[in-house]
Amino acid sequence: MDFQVVVLAGGSSKNLTPLVSKELPKPLLPVANRPVLSYVLHQLEQNNLKDLIVVVEGEDTALVVGAWISGTFIDRLHVEIAAVPEDIGTAGAIRAISHHLTAKDILVVSGDLVSDVPPGAVAATHRRHDAAVTAMLSSIPVSGPLDSGSSGGKDKAKKLGRYNIIGLDPGKQFLLHIATGAEIEKDARLPKRILRAVGQMEIRSDLMDAHMYAFKRSVLQEVLDLKDTFQSLKEDVLPYLVRSQLKSEALSNRTPQGEENGNEKVTSQNNQVFVSRILANSSTPSFHDHSSENPDGSASTRKTHKCCVYIASSGSYCVRLNSIQAFMDINRDVTGEADHLLTGTSSDPNNNIGPSPKLGTKTTVGPHCMLGEGSEIGDKCQVKRSVIGRHCRIGSHVKVVNSVVMNHVTIGDGCIIQGSVVCSNVQLQERVVLKDCQVGAGFVVTAGSEYKAESLARKEK
Repeated sequence: MDFQVVVLAGGSSKNLTPLVSKELPKPLLPVANRPVLSYVLHQLEQNNLKDLIVVVEGEDTALVVGAWISGTFIDRLHVEIAAVPEDIGTAGAIRAISHHLTAKDILVVSGDLVSDVPPGAVAATHRRHDAAVTAMLSSIPVSGPLDSGSSGGKDKAKKLGRYNIIGLDPGKQFLLHIATGAEIEKDARLPKRILRAVGQMEIRSDLMDAHMYAFKRSVLQEVLDLKDTFQSLKEDVLPYLVRSQLKSEALSNRTPQGEENGNEKVTSQNNQVFVSRILANSSTPSFHDHSSENPDGSASTRKTHKCCVYIASSGSYCVRLNSIQAFMDINRDVTGEADHLLTGTSSDPNNNIGPSPKLGTKTTVGPHCMLGEGSEIGDKCQVKRSVIGRHCRIGSHVKVVNSVVMNHVTIGDGCIIQGSVVCSNVQLQERVVLKDCQVGAGFVVTAGSEYKAESLARKEK
């Protein structure tokens, strides 16, 4: 489709401490024993979008992620790895690699998106409307909005400000208003200018920005050049394009530029008539036509750009891995109701057990579990709704429930692990009890220890 794809994969993430590290950057964080980045890359490959720039934070991350991509997708994708500094934001990352962007249209995808929504559908919608930007919207997952950094479900219920207020045209094709969670406190306020402009608007709070955007490259680069302080595609670039789509090129040439909040500055009666004509027509099908009349009746071209949406079907799966709670949720979902996201699964739909596992006598591995290659579990153990990584050694009389255990973990006899994440190369000695904990890579938990809602990790040298 002649789209250039940019995958914003990141690297470190404060919301995911202690799960991520220099050795295990965020793009390689395992979801059902596969790096989270593999889900996005597989979706792009399936949609024949194979010309990719994968953007990561830092040169070290670029080397690790680049090596993994080369080994996994060899001869399947054309991937360029670009390293950018940390903490420059999504817009800053695009700005930093803008010299690599050459195609007419750019598809920007978050590397932590686990979804079954075809990126090609977003690209096709963008092309069909000849839009400046097309944003993918999806239903809010049961566990909470994508942008909640909370690791606890109870906190999410209180953070209604994390949700978006989204205004759509009656046909649900155009994005007419968006207010991000940071802007929403007690009341949601819409400028009268917008309401006058669109005539009819459907206000939604049950949709979220899924961090997949198609941009017209020339428009995106113009905004990034013009607004050099913009850091976020979602919070800066997208709202700016939505606000400015109600301004015409002819109007901006004839009057002082409007303020950032979208209030027009109009100095003459003729210009007021001109504005009112644009606004009066904006809720009609011709709103996004590229021509109109001047106040004196003469023809004038106006390039009111289009901000469009692709709304994923309600049955779609679409979650971002941007918190520990989301990490737990996605691992649970992908080995459960969303197991269609796994390719090459075993013949038993309820269990994904790798080659040559060794299970002791009277050991049970329940439905919706995954057991990685080369792992061994002793006698009289129970594994329920959990993911066990590769080459783990688990003793006898161990219970693992609603948890994720990564690779090369040793678990001693009599341990109980519930609602926890145990990272690679961890050693849990005998009779350790963990409930709602995260244990960082390489940590040793001494025998008989009990922890609840703790984050355990080695101190950085």
